[in-house]
Order: sequence, then C-alpha cells, then structure tokens
Amino acid sequence: MAGILYVVSTPIGNVEDMTQRARRILAEVAVVAAEDTRRSGALLDALNIEASFVSYHDHNEKERTPQLIKRLQQGESVALVSDAGTPLVSDPGYRLVRACQEANIQVVPVPGASAVLAALAVAGLPTDTFAFVGFLPNKGRQREQAVRECLQKRTTSVLFEAPHRVLDLLQVFIEQGGGEREMTLCRELTKQFETIHRATVAELAHWVAQDANQQKGEIVLVLAGAPEVQFEQAEWQPLARRLLQELPAARVAKVLADFTGEKRQALYQWLTQQEE
Repeated sequence: MAGILYVVSTPIGNVEDMTQRARRILAEVAVVAAEDTRRSGALLDALNIEASFVSYHDHNEKERTPQLIKRLQQGESVALVSDAGTPLVSDPGYRLVRACQEANIQVVPVPGASAVLAALAVAGLPTDTFAFVGFLPNKGRQREQAVRECLQKRTTSVLFEAPHRVLDLLQVFIEQGGGEREMTLCRELTKQFETIHRATVAELAHWVAQDANQQKGEIVLVLAGAPEVQFEQAEWQPLARRLLQELPAARVAKVLADFTGEKRQALYQWLTQQEE
C-alpha cells in the first residue's frame, strides 16, 4: 500500500504550540520534507524527535516532487513542513499535494499554528470574512496597484511583509489614500517580543518610524475592510457614472472632489462600488 503525505503545522515561535499529534507523526514518518532542513532539524532536536530530512523548497520543488511520490508509492509516509506555521500558506507544497491526489495517494492535514489565524484572532477587526493576500509586490506600480486593491476590499485583509519593508508599505498605503484606515500590526507572534498594535495606518507609520524594533522580526498586518460609502441622491451622480465608463475611478474621484467638495477617498470608494 502507498504511504501517506502528512501536511504538518509547526509552531510559529513558541515550541509549546506543537501538537501531540504532530509530534507523533513527525517521529513515525520515513522522511520529513522541510523547506529549511536546518531550521526544522533544530525544532525537532528541541522536541527530542529523531527524523530523516529531505529539502523541499521553491528552487527544487519540481525535482523533488516525483522523488517523494516514488517513495510514497513504495509505502513510505512523508511529513511536509514549512519553516514555521501551516505549510502551503505563502510556502511551497501545493504541487506535491496535487501530485499525490493525481496518484491516488492519501493526503492528511495535521492542523496547528498559523500566523494568519493568530493575527486575525487578536487584530480587533471583523473576521466573519477575510482575504489573505500574502506578500505584496515589493516595489513600483505593481505594489501601488496591489495596495489600491487591498483598500478597495470590503473584507478584512491579512498581509505578510518583510520587516525592512514594512515602513515603506505603510507609506504606500498612506499615499494611496488609506491613512485613516484601521490596521493592526502583529510582530513576532507567540515569541518573547510579541507586539500587537492597532491604530490608523498613518499612526502606525509614525509609531514604526519612531521605534526601530518594530522593523525587526516576523510581521503580519491586518487591514480593516473598506466601509460602504453612500451619498444621498445628488445631481452629479449620473455624470459620475458616465465618466466612470471612460476614465479610471481614481481620475473621476479627483475631478469629483474638486467639483463637489467631497473627500476624494470617499468618492473613490463609492465609485469602485459602482463598478462591482
């Protein structure tokens, strides 16, 4: 019989968050496929678990997948782990899961720690629906466009960002009209210097700029969804909808702000609602 691929969640910082089930499976499988074998090896050493490792990351995923499939078909079970948290969340692995499914090899999740869910739980923002957007592009127009798309979402958004770029990202949010939007910065979740701070984006940017420690470690940002903007029926609305057929919403918002005296960001949000 074929082995089983276990997708195993590991702690995002605090070793005590390792589940008993994850401990047992990591000790029983033939091999642990790890994004960083040194990091995962240190974790298992701390837990007194002996395991055989094989590296599995973005740069060797194509090569490693058929090798692991072969071992699974020969009856060996494999545990897939990432550097921290739940595998496949902004980490490699979906190709291996997909290949197993196509080969009729059982895939079993072993739930545990998740930076996304941990941040949502303490953000103080609505969690009935949310969008996970991971890492945004790190520069240029693609970054600005991704920020605008986040600001347009009605749902709470969860973002990852590298610590040395977090201040820059907050500034882009401000430049794109999101300075007054609520956001929670979660840093070093479950670790010794855990920080959870909710404020407006503009206030967060000032706070991060004043404290270099907030530009270190693992960072998750949770952004409040766009409020639904409603204007009472006004004579300019038919013209606005017509302009929207010819021009981008940002351009129309600028013209309307000059013409009506309404806030540009509120007009922009209303215009994007008309496009939906």
